[in-house]
Amino acid sequence: MKKLPIVALIGQTNAGKSSILNRMAHKNIAIVAREEGTTRDNVLTTIDNKFVLVDTAGLKDPTDDFEVSIQEQINDAIDSADVILVTLDSTKYFDHRDKKITKDALRSNKPVLLVLNKCDLKESLPIEEFRALGVAPENTLYISATTGRGMRELDTAISKILSKEDFSKPGDVNTEIKVASQANILKVALIGRPNVGKSSLFNALGKKQQAIVSSKQGTTRDINRVQIRYKGRDLEILDTAGLRKPGKREVGIEKFSAIRTLTAIEEADVCCLLVDSTEPHSKLDQALAGQIIKAGKGIIIAITKSDLMSEAKPTNFFGEENIKNRTTADFLIDALEHDFDFLPYAPVVITSSETGENVTQLFELALQIDIARHTEVKTSDLNKILNEAVASHTPAGLKNAKPKPKYIVQTDTCPPWFVVHGHDLELLHWSWKRFLERKIRERYSFIGTPIKFSFRNDK
Repeated sequence: MKKLPIVALIGQTNAGKSSILNRMAHKNIAIVAREEGTTRDNVLTTIDNKFVLVDTAGLKDPTDDFEVSIQEQINDAIDSADVILVTLDSTKYFDHRDKKITKDALRSNKPVLLVLNKCDLKESLPIEEFRALGVAPENTLYISATTGRGMRELDTAISKILSKEDFSKPGDVNTEIKVASQANILKVALIGRPNVGKSSLFNALGKKQQAIVSSKQGTTRDINRVQIRYKGRDLEILDTAGLRKPGKREVGIEKFSAIRTLTAIEEADVCCLLVDSTEPHSKLDQALAGQIIKAGKGIIIAITKSDLMSEAKPTNFFGEENIKNRTTADFLIDALEHDFDFLPYAPVVITSSETGENVTQLFELALQIDIARHTEVKTSDLNKILNEAVASHTPAGLKNAKPKPKYIVQTDTCPPWFVVHGHDLELLHWSWKRFLERKIRERYSFIGTPIKFSFRNDK
């Protein structure tokens, strides 16, 4: 573990901050679009293990619903940063908002670089037009995040500043960002529909208001990350944008956010599927669970907003009139068992970000699932289970051909993968395959993790 210096990108909307972050990281981390205000949350990434680059939301119309939260994020970024990159669109004359941003940055007494983006465009203004902002000429750079022009000079300028500073001293708990060895980090992604409470749970898990929380759907667009340490293990929590039905997704930014969510599923080790306790479950929840299982990731089903469960009517889920002596939680669990009957191994947790109920239990389950995903079963034990399964329930087949499983071996972990060898195994019915899986799970629970099977004919 070591403390890395923080470099923050601040500026107005559509100045190209996200493009700069993606260019410096050499991959698409932040969503980039022509629409203003694409970034709403702080997006962080480590650059060459030298510093942490933070992309903040840009200042925009004060009447915007999220402007207060965005302003707080910018102020927090200025306070936390070791180097500040004030980013402007070089094709536009600066205005009073640019002046305020630059003034706040210079007032912090932190090293400030004035980054004039989009210099590849013909409308780019002379550098003299930006002198009145008060940044020294040697700290003003012309760049183009699109073409890469000036990016090497920017990296050199940042490195030069960092080489003069001492970041080895421990920083404030609220501002210090620690980067652990990537090989041992357990990544947990929060997945779900819009407005199910992902960002609230993300903030509760990270104990920091990093993601904007709002009752308005679609607040989160990028993948937000926070690293924590729990019982000696490094975990990275990923907060994703809510996924709506494909037919209801808007083109552009929302489409990119959906891609980010699917990318987070592929990147994560364990996915926490959030289900709103105050709303009926939908086929989209089942589809998301299927996507997680298809990717071979661990899964936890988290029922959110338990503090509001008293307000939810049991008839929301079943339409039943006879609800005496039954709580909303009773109906909710019944509904989950019905809707997610294909996930009998997935643990269910009832949580509340407001009260903190069972929040730390998600950490405990993530660690247990990680152990299950890495479990290796002895071949002798597997074959004992296979022989018992065949003896108790002989696989059915055709009149002149019956499947004959002979032996089984484990070939992989994360998720555990088993290969059954034998004759005419293409005739095995899906119910017998599920029976074999159930037998293995009875001996080795494999909590919260799918297990894969392959069936090969030996010829």
